[in-house]
Amino acid sequence: MAIDIDTARRVAHLARIRVEEDDLAALAGELSGILNFMEQLGEVDVTGIEPMTSVTPMRLVRRADVVTDGNIQAQILANAPDAREGFFAVPKVVE
Repeated sequence: MAIDIDTARRVAHLARIRVEEDDLAALAGELSGILNFMEQLGEVDVTGIEPMTSVTPMRLVRRADVVTDGNIQAQILANAPDAREGFFAVPKVVE
């Protein structure tokens, strides 16, 4: 699939990327190359192949899903510039 300069300009606009007019032809060529590569990947026969997340078979180590309070309130509040009654104290910003 070939991308023309107008399509490259629109893609750059949608991606919020400023591309100079002189560079639009190069961008169109790169985008066309990417799409051609994706078309080649679509031609690969993957029937009977399971999807994988890694090339080495590993189980993801997971921690126990338990609710805790951390038990380190004093250590956390020690970093605060101002703490009162066990909470962070911040200046009042609303009158």
